[in-house]
Formats: sequence, structure tokens, C-alpha cells
Amino acid sequence: MAACSLLFRLLLVLLTFSDLPAQILGLGVGINYGQIANNLPSPSRVAYLLRSLNISRVKLYDADPNVLVAFSNTNVDFIIGLGNEYLQNMTDPVKAQNWVLQRVQPHLPQTRITCITVGNEVFKSNDTQLWSNLLPAMQTVYRTLVDLGLDKQVTVTTAHSLDILGVSYPPSAGAFRQDLGEYLHAILNFHAQVKSPFLINAYPYFAYKYNPNEVPIDYVLFQPNQGTVDSITNLKYDNMLYAQVDAVYSAIKAMGHTDIEVRVSETGWPSKGDENEVGATPENAGLYNGNLLKRIEQKQGTPAKPNVPIDIYVFALFNENLKDGPTSERNYGLYYPDGTPVYNIGVQGYLPELVFSSDSTKNALSVFSLLILVIAYLISA
Repeated sequence: MAACSLLFRLLLVLLTFSDLPAQILGLGVGINYGQIANNLPSPSRVAYLLRSLNISRVKLYDADPNVLVAFSNTNVDFIIGLGNEYLQNMTDPVKAQNWVLQRVQPHLPQTRITCITVGNEVFKSNDTQLWSNLLPAMQTVYRTLVDLGLDKQVTVTTAHSLDILGVSYPPSAGAFRQDLGEYLHAILNFHAQVKSPFLINAYPYFAYKYNPNEVPIDYVLFQPNQGTVDSITNLKYDNMLYAQVDAVYSAIKAMGHTDIEVRVSETGWPSKGDENEVGATPENAGLYNGNLLKRIEQKQGTPAKPNVPIDIYVFALFNENLKDGPTSERNYGLYYPDGTPVYNIGVQGYLPELVFSSDSTKNALSVFSLLILVIAYLISA
């Protein structure tokens, strides 16, 4: 009986440790899974990594079938993307239907595709034809989903850069750029009609990078600071991200809508940059993302929307070595491609290391074999 009792306690310990990651995590954070690299782990390994992190929301920039198949039956919710180069084609109902039939429908319901982003940061370009194609493309994709009976499980939106704001401070005075007024007003009407969220890519890092002497580093990193007070509403802000989100809410309200949710489809901090990229360090990246995860875990809302937990997708899962632009563009990842963390996120258990090496695998097998021997001995005793 003593041996059986010891065996039971041993098994209980093992089961407890096997469940530990899920107990520690449980965050509502999403992750951007970019793939502009030639050295990333396979999608099946990525699926394992995200399961170990208990992350169940992923945003892609395309509709890569290899990823969608690898995540089948994993209960991970996916946002998939249609690149800007597809917008003109997506205004054609036949081409839109073909894309949905080939890229979306075959993966449902085994892979949980919940949203399609039609275009990304379209208004960051100077291509007014692209601007004009955005809403018709969104409408055509949505109508295709309706025709196929998929509109209740898959919604349609697009992601915007904060460049769409003409006024961002104070947050209550937020307003869109005048040259985008007619486009954004029509897009907001679409969101209200189909009940889809308004997505923004918000990076306090950029504000600090361009004005390091004026923007307090603690304010952008969610560190303790004096904060700022909105002179119109008297609401206090202790971080820039929440101020940016509320500025977008104000801009939307100025166009007559209070029924549209703002979500952050990208935010993050680079761990490395060029000489002129002030603040791009592993320490700052760890503080930004670590403190952000704590806020998400607390289900915080912004000062203007305290009862609406802010919905955030962190950018990005991996460093991407083939991205264009300054060094920072290739160093936003939480992980190196070999599965090791780029920096300590600052909260125990949130980001356990994914180990690919054969030596580590052998060590794990040796420990498991030892446990089997102990259990066998206890049973025979």
C-alpha cells in the first residue's frame, strides 16, 4: 500500500507539472505570425510553441495553407490577410468568390478562421487608386461570405496605421486626416453595418524613436511615471498606447459612430536597431512587452473605455531576417527562429523556451525513462 500511495503521489506531481503552463498563462493576448524569413521553424513546430504559451489567437498576413493545415483542430482563432496587391481583384465578385473558395472554405471548420483583413495600412501609401479599391474589396469579400453562409463565423475588416490620424493629442480631440475623411466615413459605416472591429497598428516606439528628448521613456514602456492628463476630459493616461487607442475612438465618434470597437492588430518594440534607432534594445523590448502582458492579463480598458478590455495582438512571434527597411524591422520577434527567447519577458512562465536541439531531446527522454524505471520498481515492490 505504501508503494501504491507513493506511486499515486508521483503521478499526481507529474500531472500537476504537465498542466502548469495552462494554469500560469491564460492570457488574452494575440500574436502576429509573420513569415518574411528563410530560417523559421515549420508551422507544426510553431503550433507546439503557441500551445506551450497558451496563445489561442494568431494573425497572419496571408492565408498560407501550410499554416492553416498545421493548426487544424487546435482551437486557435485565426485572422488571415489579403495583401494590398489583391485589392483590385477583390472588387470583382467572381475573383473574390474564387479566393474564398480556395483559401478559406477548405480549412473550415477544422481551422478556426474568424476574420479576414482586406489590405494592410492602405492609407500609408500615396496610391489613391488603392484607397478607392479598399472599401469595395471589403464589401465584395463580405458579400461572398454571406453567399456561402460563412459570414456568421468569419468577419471582414482592414488594419490601419496610426498615420490616419490628423490629431492625436489630447486623446479626446482625436481626429482623422481631412484627406481621408470620405474614405474612412464610408468604411466606418461598413463596420457598423457588419459589426466588425476597427483595427489599428499602434507603436509607441515610433513616437519615442523620433522624439526621445520629448517623450518620456517610462511613459511608452508602461513603467511608473507621472502620466499625462487630458485637458478636456481630465482623464489620466499612464502610457502612450492607451492614449493612442482613445484618440482613435474619439476620431470615430467625431464621424458619428459610438458602436465600433477599436482593436490593436499590431504593437511591439524592437530588440535591435541601427545607430539612429534610439531605444531599440532587448531591455526596452522586454519591458514593453512584459508590462503589456501584465495589463492584458488584468483585462484593463483604456481611460475612456474602462469597461472594454483592450484587445491586442503583439508583433511579432519571430525575428524575420528578410524584411526590408532599417535593422529594427527584422528584430521585433519574441523568439529567434531556433525557438529561443530574444529576451526575458519579465513574467515567470509566460514564454517557456521551445527546444529543438537533439541533446535536449535526449535529456528529456532520459528523465522520462528514469521515471518509468522508478514507477516499475514501485509497482514490483
